[in-house]
Amino acid sequence: MLRVEHLIKEYPTPRGPIRVLDDVSFALASGDAAAIMGPSGSGKSSLLYILGALEPPSSGGVTFDGQNPFALTPAALAAFRNTSIGFVFQEHCLLPQCTVLENVLIPTLVGASGGDGRRGSDATLGRARELIGQVGLGDRLEHRPAELSGGERQRVAIARALIRSPRLVLCDEPTGNLDRAAAETVASLLLDLHRQQPTILVVVTHSLQMASRFPIRFDLVDRKLTKSQP
Repeated sequence: MLRVEHLIKEYPTPRGPIRVLDDVSFALASGDAAAIMGPSGSGKSSLLYILGALEPPSSGGVTFDGQNPFALTPAALAAFRNTSIGFVFQEHCLLPQCTVLENVLIPTLVGASGGDGRRGSDATLGRARELIGQVGLGDRLEHRPAELSGGERQRVAIARALIRSPRLVLCDEPTGNLDRAAAETVASLLLDLHRQQPTILVVVTHSLQMASRFPIRFDLVDRKLTKSQP
């Protein structure tokens, strides 16, 4: 269960703090898939980064299965993010010098042991290959990002986000830089993979078409989050 209670986020400026999130509260359970819409600058990405424990709230609380990640030590927080949360950003953020397989394996290298020290265990390799196959790139294992289309790179990013079997998957405008056909493919892929495992999926998007495919939808306007009616 992801629970957000009375969340406030402010950023300091020379003229005083600017509030971007004001009294945001909601809860999502395992298996839920939610889209968050809102105009540019409305605080969508700030909310996503707080959910992902990348930056703390100014006040209010975020708990995941009853645990407050911001109460953890820096090392424990890093481990929590690596094992419990998968991120997909608007930019795929792939390492250009690494192959598709190596990029997907990157999250597993933190604290990794066994195998060759670079690609990990046989079980991890097997899962990486399975995920790459599920995103339709099974014949591209040794390709590098420059040899892929934008949509293919984003599919690699999705596989990378899922490699540690996270309980929470967060996507920040995952189709924002893609053409219509590639965006529809990525959106379908995200939802199809989500149905196969009981994660919580949260996607920030400008696309009404993409948001309409999610069973839960929120609108973030004037610092307030409201749940949309289906």
